[in-house]
Amino acid sequence: MTTSAIEDLLRELTPQVLGTLVRRNGQFEACEDALQEAVLAATVQWPAEGLPDNPRGWLMTVASRRLIDQVRSDHARRERESATATEVVPEDVPDTDDTLVLLFLCCHPTLTAASQTALTLRAVGGLTTAEIARAFLVPEATMAARISRAKQRIKAAGSSFSLPEGAEREERLRVVLHVLYLIFNEGYTASSGSELHRTDLAHEAIRLARMVHAQLPEDDEVTGLLALMLLTDARREARTTASGDLVPLDEQDRTKWDRALIDEGTELVKASLAGPALGPYQLQAAIAATHDDAATAAATDWAQVHALYLVLERIAPNPMVTLNRAIALAETEGPQAGLALLATLDGDERMAGHHRLLSVRAHLLEKAGDAAGAYEHFRLAAKSTASIAEQRYLESRAGRGKMSS
Repeated sequence: MTTSAIEDLLRELTPQVLGTLVRRNGQFEACEDALQEAVLAATVQWPAEGLPDNPRGWLMTVASRRLIDQVRSDHARRERESATATEVVPEDVPDTDDTLVLLFLCCHPTLTAASQTALTLRAVGGLTTAEIARAFLVPEATMAARISRAKQRIKAAGSSFSLPEGAEREERLRVVLHVLYLIFNEGYTASSGSELHRTDLAHEAIRLARMVHAQLPEDDEVTGLLALMLLTDARREARTTASGDLVPLDEQDRTKWDRALIDEGTELVKASLAGPALGPYQLQAAIAATHDDAATAAATDWAQVHALYLVLERIAPNPMVTLNRAIALAETEGPQAGLALLATLDGDERMAGHHRLLSVRAHLLEKAGDAAGAYEHFRLAAKSTASIAEQRYLESRAGRGKMSS
């Protein structure tokens, strides 16, 4: 098995094993530390010695032994040491996946919403602190401190490892959905690195969304989020060239889109919109379905896309929603209308220097005939993203604008 394949397997197994460890032993932070040591040992031993017959059981065994060692080293917990050390180290838990329970634990009510999301991304999604910081538009050091405090608060709260009930479950579910949304976005468009996609993350987000949907099939926002992921992921194969260069939506070969995913996602959208209320994931899924329904870019129903963004902007105001509405507005009323709407984001600190704002403005300036302005903003956008694939695309657009000016 290749090193890359082993990394993929470890990413899949880590939240499952962590969930089982926490359920059996409590001590969220100690379990995570023990598992990280086991994962590190696996990255060294498995490529050299071969994959064990039961990789999950191997991780459970090594992590459990590390946890016992941690307990033994703490003289203040001698009674707990005795109880833990006499247990038989489990090889595995057949047909058991505690990932969903782990998701809800990370969304503990003693934490702020931001800390809940950050901790879940770290413990379940496997994102690095730097990646999470970029998702929240905060410095990495700030995010590292936030995650550390979150672990300490969960430890102090002594939360039981079980699914919450009633209103608490509903509250935590909204955070869980946001976490899965961020994980999927990082997988679909990686915030850094040479590859546009991190397929493992996108697929993990879809797997977890399917798990939540299977348990809560009547929740329209759960259904909407799963639909959004499927409808978006359906375009993945068409988003890059053979050499890995980004292909924008209006230039994609739509015959490469995954029709099975589109059909499944479309049916889920219809089901979610039949409910009594509209949520942000349902609306985003409806927008994605409108794009996927168009045989060509020119056939896109931009009026419907803009109308959906207007509703989304009212119920869940966000600068990224406004930015995307500006694109749709430019398609229906012309680039100057889109640029005017973009101007309303210039004072938003969250968007200051953001490559998406710069690149969309460049695109609209190009459509308006301002080649020099487009060149300048494409150039600035390329410098503002850590994604090499996006950098290459934006630099190529800047070069095109420079030649035209």
